[in-house]
Amino acid sequence: MTGTVSPLWYATRATGVMALVLLTATVLLGVATAAGAGLPGIPRVITGALHRNLSLLVMVFVAGHVLTTVLDRYTSIGLTAAFIPFGSPYRGFWLGLGAIAFDLLLAVTLTSLLRDRMSYRAWRAVHWLSWASWPVALWHGLGTGTDSRVPWLLALYALCGVSVLAVAGWRLARAQPGPARKALIVAAVGVPLATVVFAATGPLQPGWARRAGTPVSLLGAHQTTGRVRQAKGEGAR
Repeated sequence: MTGTVSPLWYATRATGVMALVLLTATVLLGVATAAGAGLPGIPRVITGALHRNLSLLVMVFVAGHVLTTVLDRYTSIGLTAAFIPFGSPYRGFWLGLGAIAFDLLLAVTLTSLLRDRMSYRAWRAVHWLSWASWPVALWHGLGTGTDSRVPWLLALYALCGVSVLAVAGWRLARAQPGPARKALIVAAVGVPLATVVFAATGPLQPGWARRAGTPVSLLGAHQTTGRVRQAKGEGAR
């Protein structure tokens, strides 16, 4: 491994970040539409179409993220690792979270395409998986991402988190009392808190590459390419 940075690394990180941003927008729009709010001055039918198209665009970027990851020769990550969690020797747990997020999004996308052939209750139950996929995708990015300490990227993650938290709070304010509302409150409080604690004690601390599960044979390459990336303002790999 030389001190240069493969263009596939940049492509992998760019597609991953864009997928998270678009997924955030999809969640925000989906919650607003489900609550009957939508976008000001735009008919709900158009808002619904925008939501569906954003969801498909998320999958396009996720597919690009998976493809560039597999093609990058920095480490050997097979295509099956994108679908089967925790099977990769490289940062297996955190890469596994990405596989889980991908599987959840794939289930949501396929059921949305088959919505006319499903009962509304079944479709809605699966559709709520998009909520679960968002924090899983965020933790995947923080844990697996080799530039998680870059300030602008942390700011972007924080903006996505605050946006989802805000719309969750707004939705809770409109929800009827009951078990579902209590579960949402627990999630709205627990997920952000756990994310902040995880970031502060994990990816933001020195030595995360080793603790995250980077193979010993690659740790030297991490240090070498890390200096190159720090010099370019990209952070340590």
